[in-house]
Amino acid sequence: MRIRESAVAGQFYPASKEEIRQMIDYFNKLLDENIKDKEIFKIRPRSIIAPHAGYIYSGFTANFAHRLLGNRDAKTIVVIGPSHRVYLSGTSVSDYDFYETPFGNLKIDREVVEDLKEKFSLSFYPEAHHEHSTEVQMPFIKFYNPDALVVELVYGDESPLNIAKIIEYLLKDPKIAVVISTDLSHYYDIEKANMLDSICLKAVNELDPSQLHRGCEACGKIGVEGMIIAAKDLRLKPILLDYRTSADASGDTSQVVGYMSAAFVE
Repeated sequence: MRIRESAVAGQFYPASKEEIRQMIDYFNKLLDENIKDKEIFKIRPRSIIAPHAGYIYSGFTANFAHRLLGNRDAKTIVVIGPSHRVYLSGTSVSDYDFYETPFGNLKIDREVVEDLKEKFSLSFYPEAHHEHSTEVQMPFIKFYNPDALVVELVYGDESPLNIAKIIEYLLKDPKIAVVISTDLSHYYDIEKANMLDSICLKAVNELDPSQLHRGCEACGKIGVEGMIIAAKDLRLKPILLDYRTSADASGDTSQVVGYMSAAFVE
């Protein structure tokens, strides 16, 4: 039994399930108190975009998307994120049996893993999977979709068109959902960050991949572009859920990181 052990528990998110649950309860309390149109809590996304910074900074934004994804009751959730630690040519699929989280292990969907390896000639590069962009999504998945199977895809030097083909292939199965992991701009002052991030938001909201190349600095831009292309082809509608920066948590507006979440619905 091969387990993808947690690499950033206690750093990007608490290692204690009780602490994570308290954070999620707090995020949901804020959502319930501040979202006027409660109908949004009923949507059932096929896919979401969620950030991957520390929970104290981006957890609220990520939780909003994962809470809605929980409505989907997906059999399998495929998490796609960029490699930050190692150079990677193409996309690696996590070839383990289980994925560790503080809430307990998630079972990896071996059938989908083998299918993707065969269909798209994906390989497994173990060093690419000590990756926080994908890992931080997993506790949310285990919390909201405790029985879901997961697949982890980490990409490096990759074509957005290749990612789009994978997403489209996956979403042809109504029992599969996709999570695209990205943060937005990094370490600009708040005004510059808001300006750059607005380009990313516009690209998602208008399903216009060309906008991404007009100043969007998302670290997961390849995955976002792949998702936009796939959403257009599959006629999915984007819904922007939340945007904020690290300044909302730290109060420091001189060097911020931007975060967004979005849902794609039929």
